[in-house]
Amino acid sequence: MTQVNEQQILKALEQVLDADRGKDIVSLNMVSGLQIKDGHVAFAIQVDPERGASMEPLRHEAEKTVHALSGVISATVVLTAERPPSGDAPGGEETITPAAETAAPLLPDVKSIVAIASGKGGVGKSTMAVNLALALAAAGHRTGLLDADIYGPSIPRMLGISGQPVPTAEGALEPMENYGVKCMSMGFLIEDEAPLIWRGPMVQSALQHLLRDVNWGELDVLVVDMPPGTGDIQLTLTQQAPLTGAIIVSTPQDIALSDARKGLNMFRKVDVPVFGIVENMSYFRCPHCGERSEIFSHGGARREAALSGVDFLGEIPLDIDIRETSDGGHPITVSKPDSDHAKAYRAIAAKTWEKIGLALQERQAEAPRTVVQ
Repeated sequence: MTQVNEQQILKALEQVLDADRGKDIVSLNMVSGLQIKDGHVAFAIQVDPERGASMEPLRHEAEKTVHALSGVISATVVLTAERPPSGDAPGGEETITPAAETAAPLLPDVKSIVAIASGKGGVGKSTMAVNLALALAAAGHRTGLLDADIYGPSIPRMLGISGQPVPTAEGALEPMENYGVKCMSMGFLIEDEAPLIWRGPMVQSALQHLLRDVNWGELDVLVVDMPPGTGDIQLTLTQQAPLTGAIIVSTPQDIALSDARKGLNMFRKVDVPVFGIVENMSYFRCPHCGERSEIFSHGGARREAALSGVDFLGEIPLDIDIRETSDGGHPITVSKPDSDHAKAYRAIAAKTWEKIGLALQERQAEAPRTVVQ
């Protein structure tokens, strides 16, 4: 297949006109963040905030134009806007949500969505998300895994997946799959070593694309590996994806627990049930002498769960087997299913599935009932 390049894409986009301004989107410098990877193209179109909702046809035309080019497998185009700085909008950035997106429900065939979150990076959140998804799939549940960490997508490597997603006839992307889990990640669409220099609104819109334009099919549960922290990207996900619940991952030390508390409070403010807290890197047992060391302290997440009024879902040790199997694309839940660590992940998965059932029952009970007489 002929490889498409940046010049060809920009040349094609010169045919896409902003009717209100009477010029094409390239000469108006509206195209930004262009990324190309093995036929997968992604970029943003910068528009005025006041025109955001009316610009969906232009976005669609640009996407269709690029997709028609020889050598293009898929085209991901998002809208982003920037307001003049004001007291109400620090930084002046705003995400544009096209009217068509707000009208149509996201992921109608996905029964439940569980966010795996942390208040800070480096606590093993992605490893937890991967092994939880695999444990749910092993229990017979149709499971998907969305890598929502746009800036640092690690799920493809952990699941041992390479290659690129294939577009459907309708223009959506088929998720990749391994170990019985469907997966989608920005890591499939950008070069491995290329820095993703996207501003906040562009990232938020890219996340909407991963939710809206992926053929997830019928799933019992979609596990979402959230970006670390509690910023705009996290709020976008919690407000636009119909989350069933969230799990907070933390290490035992005080500084991590403080950040975990912020994440927990964020979910509460947007009315997303918090299923509980997991303590990762809970302890280290020497593989040679068997001595146990509590490198990052121990039990802090359990105490935080009690103080916050949520369940403590379990603890996972700091262990070289977990690290090596994750880095190698053979997570411990599938590569060593009889190990104590795999059993710990499966126990957390069982509690999570129970929480999902209760949350769905509660949601159904709260839904308005229509009585026909």
